[in-house]
Amino acid sequence: MIKPVGSDELQPRYVYDPDAHHALTHEAESLPSIIVSSQAAANAVMMGSGYFNPLQGYMNVADSVSCAETMQMTSGAFFPVPVMCLVENTDAIGDAKRIALRDPNVEGNPVLAVMDIEAVETVSDEQMQTMTAKVYGTDDPEHPGVAAFNSQGRVALSGPIQVLNFSYFMTDFPDTFRTAVEIRNEISERGWKKIVAFQTRNPMHLAHEELCHMAMDRLGCDGLVIHMLLGQLKPGDIPAPVRDAAIRKMVELYFPPNSAMVTGYGYDMLYAGPREGVLHAYFRQNMGATHFIIGRDHAGVGDYYGAFDAQTIFDEIPEGALEIEIFKADHTAWSKKLNKVVMMCEAPDHEKDDFVLLSGTKVREMLGQGIAPPKEFSRPEVAKILIDYYQSIN
Repeated sequence: MIKPVGSDELQPRYVYDPDAHHALTHEAESLPSIIVSSQAAANAVMMGSGYFNPLQGYMNVADSVSCAETMQMTSGAFFPVPVMCLVENTDAIGDAKRIALRDPNVEGNPVLAVMDIEAVETVSDEQMQTMTAKVYGTDDPEHPGVAAFNSQGRVALSGPIQVLNFSYFMTDFPDTFRTAVEIRNEISERGWKKIVAFQTRNPMHLAHEELCHMAMDRLGCDGLVIHMLLGQLKPGDIPAPVRDAAIRKMVELYFPPNSAMVTGYGYDMLYAGPREGVLHAYFRQNMGATHFIIGRDHAGVGDYYGAFDAQTIFDEIPEGALEIEIFKADHTAWSKKLNKVVMMCEAPDHEKDDFVLLSGTKVREMLGQGIAPPKEFSRPEVAKILIDYYQSIN
């Protein structure tokens, strides 16, 4: 199986030993504690899950800025984005060196992790501007990722963590949330050798489904891991339980047995386009995928990024940083001429009107009115699940 990034074996930060977990949970209740941001909590979940291997904890400011500028920490270790714990102030913890991090997304703010603080630093406006511009490609406050990153505070806590739980992901999505450790184990149990991963924060329409089939066929893959984001999204995005139901129905009906896993991970969407594409590839290698699909406007929002920036950025990463291979895909759509889904770049004799193309706005309007999109756009069984959701909120 493909090795994790930066180590021979995964080094998840979750405390698996029951006795150690019990002792740490007991200790945490007596430690000074602070409620962290949703982004910092998601970073803890990703480190606990092994997805951010081999990170041991939150980066200091020097490493964070270096990652933003060069995709490498000051040590030279590769990581495509800063992984920070930013807070408004340290009033709640004073000068404590060992603290409990409390979850902002679960009622009662239970302890998520215990942290040994190595540094408490104030991030300058210039450093925040540098990180924002490099990671998100813009400093526009209307960009949802920029807004979330810059709303956390300016005090950076850094140091190793020990993770005690996986926030709300394990309880809210028990059938879908999986750690990198668990996915590696399941890949091994299924006997898959060549695995392609597909990222989604949306339900999968026919074009997405066919793109996965194309990638599997062209790469000669044993299996597909559909890996959906389960964390915080922007307003208007479809909730994870609805996406989950729609994707599971599609796999049940249109994929052969033992060819596709439906899983999810606990992280908030950054909407960082190219940089997030690299991050997505990074943690898919850690979960055991040998290949990763990156299509048009991957992880983008609005008009901030070029259509294929998330593919070309892989030409800029340090040599040997990642072993996972990228399956570069164009926009896929139903061809009226060929009577099947094709990559648009592979149909040079087509005009725009030769494809079945529907905007997201148009699809949402149709679903809200109880109208299924055409069968060339969406499977009817998937459309029904989405119609039921949209009609429930109207």
